[in-house]
Amino acid sequence: MTVTSDLARTLTEEAEAEGITTFVAAAVVADADRILLVRRKPDDFMGGLWEIPSGHVDAGESLLDAARRETQEETGLTVSSVDRYLGHFDYENSRGTTTRQFNFAVTVAETGPVILTEHDLHQWVNPTGDLQGVTDGVRKVLTSA
Repeated sequence: MTVTSDLARTLTEEAEAEGITTFVAAAVVADADRILLVRRKPDDFMGGLWEIPSGHVDAGESLLDAARRETQEETGLTVSSVDRYLGHFDYENSRGTTTRQFNFAVTVAETGPVILTEHDLHQWVNPTGDLQGVTDGVRKVLTSA
């Protein structure tokens, strides 16, 4: 599904109508047939899990801008385009409330070097391969990407 500002706004409005007010924007970064995963530091919430670059949407920020910003902050990679909406999933956050993660396929200007600021490792994986250490939500996004 092509990503537009209108689509992003509709997604957040639908989530708010469902009572969800905490949003995360995530970027599926591909390099040929591989996808970038980053691992949460052991002492973080959900420590040790592998995930796609993602982070909270700040007040007044669009989902698309958050996906670009979080990718840059967490990996040092610059998003040149947000290409497709890959769906969402909900999870319980560290405060015990529900967070909705919106997932987007993105294109980056260059796929390296990956410079981590919030994670302890990164890896490029085949999304149809053995996805050890990822949540069911991330697995579903990666296998549909």
